[in-house]
Amino acid sequence: MHQYDYQETFKKLYDKAVSLYNQGNRDKDSYFSPDESAFIAANGWRAQDFFDYAEDLTHHDDPSYEIAQSIEQVRREYFIHIQKSVASTELISSADLPGKSETLDGIVWLPRILPKARGKLLGQLPQETMYCCGGDRLFLQTHDIHPAEFLRVVWANLDNDVGILEFVKNRSQVATS
Repeated sequence: MHQYDYQETFKKLYDKAVSLYNQGNRDKDSYFSPDESAFIAANGWRAQDFFDYAEDLTHHDDPSYEIAQSIEQVRREYFIHIQKSVASTELISSADLPGKSETLDGIVWLPRILPKARGKLLGQLPQETMYCCGGDRLFLQTHDIHPAEFLRVVWANLDNDVGILEFVKNRSQVATS
């Protein structure tokens, strides 16, 4: 795998997924060749991620390619540098995610996005769960936080919900000023 130009390959795979989705192909397992699938896995990504981005871009015109790429770059960095390119064998359970209306210190959605962001970072999201789905995007836009930035804050505060909460509260105050 070439490291220097991995972003170019990511873009080709992203464009391929969007094209296939727009052509009506909903079988994500047919999107990528074995070599492409190996490249995806070697970077800590999933075919599901490309499918989810294609689906949401087609139906909601969001997230943009740039946002998807920046999210996956954070995941890749964590996978390669922290996980030493060893995929997690555990998955979080979608059924265990906090409800969409739950709050943390009065902030709606924060209890839900925290385990999703950790799951994304650690490569532990189940296939049916997307980091940066419509609800996540609304939360992040409301608090003026870029999705990749939020992942980096979670990385820096992996076991520290208070640190993440303080970041969100501080950003929210700036966003409403």
